[in-house]
Amino acid sequence: MDYKHISKFLSLVLRHKPEEIGLHVDAEGWANVQELLEKLESRGMHIDFALLEHLVATNDKQRFILNETGDKIRANQGHSIAVDLKLQPQQPPEVLYHGTVAAFLPNILEGGIQKMSRQQVHLSKDVETASKVGQRRGKPIILKVMALEMHQEGYPFYLSDNGVWLTDFVPPKYLTQNKH
Repeated sequence: MDYKHISKFLSLVLRHKPEEIGLHVDAEGWANVQELLEKLESRGMHIDFALLEHLVATNDKQRFILNETGDKIRANQGHSIAVDLKLQPQQPPEVLYHGTVAAFLPNILEGGIQKMSRQQVHLSKDVETASKVGQRRGKPIILKVMALEMHQEGYPFYLSDNGVWLTDFVPPKYLTQNKH
C-alpha cells in the first residue's frame, strides 16, 4: 500500500476538499474517523483504524492529529477551507524562516509573504525545515523573518500542534534573504 498516496489524499480531503468524498468537517476542522474510513473504503482505499493511526504517528511533517479519544481527526494546519483551529496567540522566537524559490522572490520582497489560498502564512523555526518546504518547487531560497519584532509591533503569531508557526501576513520590512 502506498502510504505517501494515502497521506496526500488525506491532506486533500482534510485541508482542502472534504466534498471530494462527501466528508463532513466541523468548524474546527475535525472529521469523524469512522465516517472518514467508510468514505475512503467507498473510494477503494482499504484503511483500518490501526493503519490510520500509524499514518498519523509516522507522517514526517505531522500533518494530522487524532483527538484524545481517537474518534476525530484533522489536519494541523494548511487549510484552504475555513476552519478555526482554536490556536492562541504566542510569542514567537526572534527569527523564523520561510522557504521559497527564485520565481516568487521579487513579489515577496515587494509585497511581503501572503497567505495566498491558505488561511495563514507558514513559517519554520529552522533553516532545514524551510529549505525542505522551498525545494518542493525547485532550488530553495530561505528568507529570514524578524518574527519577534513583528510580534512586538502587533502582528499575532500562532504555533500549530506540529510546530509550524502561523501568521496572517509578513510585510517586506521584516524579511531578509538568509545567507547560509
